Amino acid sequence: MTTKAIVVFDIDGVIRDVGGSYRRALADTVEYFTNQAYRPTSLEIDQLKSEGIWNNDWEASQELIYRYFAAQGKPREQLQLDYNTIVAFFQSRYRGPDPDNWTGYICDEPLLLQPSYLAQLTQASIAWGFFSGATSGSANYVLKQRLGLQSPVLIAMEDAPGKPDPTGLFATVSQLEKGLEESVVLYVGDTVADMYTVIKAREIKPHRTWIGIGILPPHVQETAQRRDAYAQTLIDAGAAVVLSNVEQLDPQQIQKLL
Repeated sequence: MTTKAIVVFDIDGVIRDVGGSYRRALADTVEYFTNQAYRPTSLEIDQLKSEGIWNNDWEASQELIYRYFAAQGKPREQLQLDYNTIVAFFQSRYRGPDPDNWTGYICDEPLLLQPSYLAQLTQASIAWGFFSGATSGSANYVLKQRLGLQSPVLIAMEDAPGKPDPTGLFATVSQLEKGLEESVVLYVGDTVADMYTVIKAREIKPHRTWIGIGILPPHVQETAQRRDAYAQTLIDAGAAVVLSNVEQLDPQQIQKLL
C-alpha cells in the first residue's frame, strides 16, 4: 500500500521566475517612493523576506520604504505613505498601465515547469493544486493562459489571509482531498514564509503529516555561495528537502519523502 500524497504549489519562484517581474516591480516601487535615492538589491529583498512575514510584495515595498527613511532619521509616524498609492504604482509596473490589457513585467516571466510535469503527477494518482499570495488575476494568468490548465484548484491572495497563516493551505487541501483524507500533504515553496506555513499547519492539524519542500528561485542560483546560503535558510525554516527546480519533485522523489 503506497501512501497517498497531495502536493500544493506556491506559484512565484516555484511555477514562474519572478526575478524580473515582481521583484523588479518591488525595486522600482521602493526607488520611486524614496525619490530615486534607494533601490534595494536582490539580496536586500531576500533578507527582508527571510524574516518570514513579508510574503506580500506590496507590503514588502512599503516596509523597505519605511526602513530607508527610518535610517535617515525620519520615523514612520512622520511619513505620509499611502498604501493604495504604493499598490497602484507597483501594479502599473507589474501588470502595466492598463488593468484590462496587461503589458507589464508579468508578460515576460519564464516558466519553471511544463504541463507535462503536472500530467506525470496525475498519472501517479497524486492530487495537486495551488496556494499563492499572488492575486487571482496574476495567478490565473500563469496557470490558465501560460500553462493551459483548465480549472486548476487555486487559493490566491483574495481568498485567504497571507502566509504564514495556513488557512489558504487548508482550503486548497480540502478541495483536493476527495477520498484522500489520510494523505500526506507536501507544500512546495521558495520562501521562509512558505515553510512557516507548513509548521503552523502542523500545530493546528497535528493528526496529518505536513511536509515543506523548499525550491531555490532562479535569482539565488547565480553563485554557489548564495545558493547554499539560501538553501540553508529554507532548511532552518523547516524544509524537509531543498530542490533547485520544482520538476525534481517527481513521483519517485515524492514516494521517497513519504
